[in-house]
Amino acid sequence: MSVRIDIAGLRPERVAVVPSPLAELGMALHALSEPGHHPGLQGWVTGVSAGLDPHLADRMCDADFLWTTTFSDLFLPYAGLPGGAVPGATLAEELDLLDKLTDEQFVDAALEFSCAMSYGVGAGWLVDAALGRRALDLAAARGPRQERFTELLLTDPPKIRAWLRQFLEDCDEAFFAEAWSRLRHQLTADARHKTELLRRKGLAEALSAASPAVTLDEAAAEITVDKLSVGRTTTGDGAFLLVPTSLGWPHLAVLYRPGWQPVLHYPVGSPELAAPPSVEQLALRMTALSHPVRMRMCRYLARSAYTTSELAQAHGMTAPEISRHLGVLKKAGLVTTRRRGRYVQHQLDISVVARLGSDFLEGILR
Repeated sequence: MSVRIDIAGLRPERVAVVPSPLAELGMALHALSEPGHHPGLQGWVTGVSAGLDPHLADRMCDADFLWTTTFSDLFLPYAGLPGGAVPGATLAEELDLLDKLTDEQFVDAALEFSCAMSYGVGAGWLVDAALGRRALDLAAARGPRQERFTELLLTDPPKIRAWLRQFLEDCDEAFFAEAWSRLRHQLTADARHKTELLRRKGLAEALSAASPAVTLDEAAAEITVDKLSVGRTTTGDGAFLLVPTSLGWPHLAVLYRPGWQPVLHYPVGSPELAAPPSVEQLALRMTALSHPVRMRMCRYLARSAYTTSELAQAHGMTAPEISRHLGVLKKAGLVTTRRRGRYVQHQLDISVVARLGSDFLEGILR
């Protein structure tokens, strides 16, 4: 499973790495709503939540579905504008870009989370009565807040747009302006570094530096983002944006909405010391450990190194049976093998197993 971006014909000057205050505000709202996704931000979340005006906190709940799951494409409005628009230098500039989206674009992006609409279904919500009724039915299943929001979104988009802009401006005044004054330096430095990589070593190096989960097949002119989702988009004659986030780990987001330019929203300063495993490798490891015989073998292999014969004797199994189970564990990267004289010994890689919890979290939230 992955998201693929066709970049055939994409000119080097149409690739940009630019920080986005609006995208970072979206991640800030997400972290405040889902602190469990971001254990490293617990102190910041606690401090902001404690100092939040109760009225603003209530308003934050009115449409939190736009940023709780991850966050809506509305926080990347420049991707929906023609002509290869890029993020603004200030939040005010980016809110002006948000105002430039058509009502149809705004509604289409907002419906993704307000009524669990499939990503990139397309336009027509404001002119097709049947589509509108479907959206309201789906929103009702999500809850009364989503139903009220969706109804107003479909009947009076300008009112929702004005509400959202005012809410984001109030969030900026309450807590985000102070956070952005600190975060923008790291993001600017990262963008400068990735831009230099683009210039000196090419797109493949810049993507790899952004995340090991992003690769470029130059022959096929295609970028692949390893995620537990499936999607496809193209840059066409447009541009490709990389937007860094300081608050975003472990989320690696890809905007691939039809008609919008692709955006890779990647975390900087990830706490991961080693490259995270691919989704396929993570699945292999989880499957390998799910078998009761291999779980019992791991109990032995975690404590010491054993030969195949020793494991066979301990488990009352034949050597070929043990070898097959060891092969599964080794293919998943969970067991190391070393030779001592004429004996081959196997041992569990404790460091890999110890990371499985965080790797699993990173994989499903990526």
